[in-house]
Amino acid sequence: MSTIYDEIGSEAFEQLVSHFYALVSINPVIAPMYPKDDLHGAALRLKMFLEQYWGGPTTYTEERGHPRLRMRHAEFHIDTKARDEWLSCMREAVADLKIREDLKIQLWEYLEMAANAMVNQPD
Repeated sequence: MSTIYDEIGSEAFEQLVSHFYALVSINPVIAPMYPKDDLHGAALRLKMFLEQYWGGPTTYTEERGHPRLRMRHAEFHIDTKARDEWLSCMREAVADLKIREDLKIQLWEYLEMAANAMVNQPD
């Protein structure tokens, strides 16, 4: 049985993450949450995480351990506004991918669920 990673490959994840971080870097709500001097590193970590989650190499876990997403994001003030801005950037990046629509839907459903789980502050 093939995985999403098998279907779209590393290049699609690279495109997704590159487009996403281009949008994040100019977003006034969420850009301050990202390391200005290491956006490339943040992008690489997201790419490794997504590739692993979707059936690709296990580089993320090998280099960083268990993902523990909520714990890793606990230091950031993530309310629904921040979540919505993150999702807006990611929605545009997913929409731009040149992959089958059913795969976009699967990616989006996961990303939306994960974003909702990261909210850690009341509005």
